[in-house]
Formats: sequence, C-alpha cells, structure tokens
Amino acid sequence: MPRQKKTVIEFRDYDLPVHFPVLLLTGEHWRISDVPSGRLHIHNCLEIGICETDSGIMKFEDTSFPFQAGDITAVSCDIPHTTCSAPGTNSKWSYLFVDMGELLHPFFYGTDLHNVELFSVSEHHLNLIMGKEKYPVIHSLVYEIMEEMIHKEAGYELAVRGLFLTLASNLMRIAVHNQKKKDQPPENALVIAPALEFIRYHYMEDFPMEHLADLCGLSPTHFRRLFSSITGKRPLDHLNTTRIRKAADLLRMTEDSVLSISERVGFHSISSFNRYFLAIMGKSPRDWRKQMSIIKDQSLFKYNGWMYAEILKKNE
Repeated sequence: MPRQKKTVIEFRDYDLPVHFPVLLLTGEHWRISDVPSGRLHIHNCLEIGICETDSGIMKFEDTSFPFQAGDITAVSCDIPHTTCSAPGTNSKWSYLFVDMGELLHPFFYGTDLHNVELFSVSEHHLNLIMGKEKYPVIHSLVYEIMEEMIHKEAGYELAVRGLFLTLASNLMRIAVHNQKKKDQPPENALVIAPALEFIRYHYMEDFPMEHLADLCGLSPTHFRRLFSSITGKRPLDHLNTTRIRKAADLLRMTEDSVLSISERVGFHSISSFNRYFLAIMGKSPRDWRKQMSIIKDQSLFKYNGWMYAEILKKNE
C-alpha cells in the first residue's frame, strides 16, 4: 500500500499592534485562486473573513465546507485550513485579524466576572462559516467593525473594542452550542498550540525552551524539530521575533527609552536587542522610532483606569 502523503502546514505570523491588536486586510487584490493549495495553514490570531464575491470550498483539516458570497468565516489560531474558489472564479475577500484576549482585556480590568475565561472559546476551536440569513447579528457587527477600521474617525478604537466585545459574546455562544452538540472535546488543536499561546502572553518572561516542550507533551528534541517544520523558525527565533515586534510598536507609540523598552520585552542585553532589532526590522531601534513614531499625532485619554491612544487624522 502506498504511503499516504503528509499534509504540509504553514504558520502565518501577523504583526498586530500591541496597543490595538487588530489588522484589516481589504481591497481588490485580496482574491482567492481556484487552484487548490497543497498546504493548510494556521496563524497567530483569530481570523474573521468576509466573502464578498463568488463561492468555493473552505477546508478545515480533512473536512471541506462550501462558502458563498456574503458568508462570514471565523477561524481560530489553532485550526489548520485553506480556501479555494470555485472553478473559473477568484473570490474576493476582506479579513480581520485580531488578538481578542488582548483587545478585550481592558473591559475586564478590575472586574470579577466569573465567565471571562469563556471568551477564550472565541479564539480557539472555531471553524465557522456563517450565512447572513442565519447569523444576521454576526454580519452586522463584522461590517460595522470594517467600517470603523476603514474610516478611522475620532474614537474608532474604542468603538471597535466595543463591537468586538459583542462579537466575542456571540461567537462564544455559537461555539459553546456547537460543542454541546458534539459532546466531546475538540481534537483539532495543533500539538504546538500551547507553546505558541504561551509565547504570545509570556514573551517578556525568562523561561527555558524545555518548558515549551513540556507544555506540548513532547521531548525537547522532537518539539524543536516539529516547531521548526510548522513555523519555519526555531522556538527561540520565534520568541525573539515576537519580542522585537512588540518593541517596534512600543517605539512607535511611546516615548520610553530604548533601554527601557528592550528590558520590557524580555531582553537583558541592549547589544543583543539592537542586533536582533536590526536583523528583523531592517533598521536600528532609534532609526525605526525616528521614521515610524506617531507620538506627535496622538492624544491620550483615560477609560476605566487604562490609557488609550487615539490617533487623530492629520489636517491636509
């Protein structure tokens, strides 16, 4: 019997701003080919897709489901998937990528809500295709978020957080309802998902790579090999890339010193920080700040004990 071909899984790392971890990808060039991909992929955050034209098939691991124009998709970071348009078409999409936990954390600051942990359901184990007729609220919320992200009028960041809070509540209900129907725990999380999630929330801490292997129930050698094959990076390289991207955002959004930021994201040597920053971002930290800083264009206001940066449009 011929050996079954192993499925190739890519890891796509979207660079989300630290202070406002939402990314909108939209426009005429965001089209999906009708040529099936030989690879599945996962990513570092929740993906919300909006199919604007045509139809096709979305594959979650070994199962395929049809989609059509007007559908909203929600795919968590731990679900391998791929999309293919119907023959002869190139479906047009818009995407929202979001770190829901970080985005919504300010709403729970200082509260004792007993079901806050349930919101993690909205970032894990989701593989939904939602038509407008059955899920009108989901559609309304997603399109409102898109409009806010496109126009970026004063106060849009706070508006987007509020809309995502409602969206997360609805996705949580759908996920919990679907899980009750299955009456069994999900089995589609990748084995390295615990390590990826730990790095996302503990990148600034000191920990041995063996701890990541333990989280995944793997030997260190097997873990390093599997992690590299999926993400294209060694675990330490992925950790340092995460740290540098967080630092790059802090350099843009704050006036903190380079040394302070390097320590804040987990580096204990300024020379190592500068070396990694140059290698990953293509510029030194100071040159990056000089070119990318938006500190002159922001006003700050307080909400529920947290500081929010609302970027104002420049008068042209």
